[in-house]
Amino acid sequence: MFKKALLAAASIAAVTAAQPAAAEDLKDFRIGIIGGENEADRLRNFQCMSDKLPEVLGVEKVSLFPAADYDGVIQGLLGGTLDYAELGASGYAKVYLEDPKAVEPILTTIQTDGATGYYSVMVARKDSGITTLADLKGKKLGFADPDSTSGYLVPSVTLPAAIGAPIAEFFGETGFGGGHENLVLEVVKGNFDAGTTWASGVGEFKDGYTSGNLKKMVDKGIVDMGDLVQVWQSPLIPNGPIVVRTSMDTDMKAKFKDFMMALPESDPECFSAIQGGDYKGFTEVDASFYQAIIDARRAKIGS
Repeated sequence: MFKKALLAAASIAAVTAAQPAAAEDLKDFRIGIIGGENEADRLRNFQCMSDKLPEVLGVEKVSLFPAADYDGVIQGLLGGTLDYAELGASGYAKVYLEDPKAVEPILTTIQTDGATGYYSVMVARKDSGITTLADLKGKKLGFADPDSTSGYLVPSVTLPAAIGAPIAEFFGETGFGGGHENLVLEVVKGNFDAGTTWASGVGEFKDGYTSGNLKKMVDKGIVDMGDLVQVWQSPLIPNGPIVVRTSMDTDMKAKFKDFMMALPESDPECFSAIQGGDYKGFTEVDASFYQAIIDARRAKIGS
């Protein structure tokens, strides 16, 4: 798995080193896929995009670049060598704070209950006896990824008020799990006493909710929700954006946006695969939708 991660990182580095094609000469539409899930699963989930988009956009091919972590895609977007990606709000904030003109957020998902947000949820092993935040004093907390909204930024900003102390003083130790999927697996193994991941918060915990990392893991059969308990849930977080390279040809942007807006009805299976669960569809957004997260990232991390 480590070897695959290195290869994924190398592929992102290679595309980042290349000069971006002029919009009118674009032959290869390049999709960045953030880390946090098994690479083979990510490639399989996005294969439908590789199959459909060449005809829609008039390009010769669509290339998929699964990064080893969130930052691999972020750097590709900043370098102008990726044309489209789906980011968390904090990942977009990082891009915006480094170069507000690098990408445009155009769409975000709508939950089955009509909400345009989701939650950070903290889970622990059910047999650990941990049921509240107070039970975690002095224990080891895992975060998903430094650039994850639900897996790091929002918990780091909101947990201190919930626990009544700075995170570094309350918990005995903190660390990163190497993405959402691996973090939950590390909690199950007992390497973290609890960990933060993302979920729609709609539906039942026993099912992994209707969408999110837990739902994807349940659907793949790699986690049994009966082994976990939810300890904490954040305030509502804005659903992450679909972003496109700002310098992309206007006509191509419009064709891509129209394709995505229609996808929930034109190909529900593809829509569910790339989004990781059940959603109603997409709605239009712009940078202002993420201003609170941009401000939070600027205050907490600085970039």
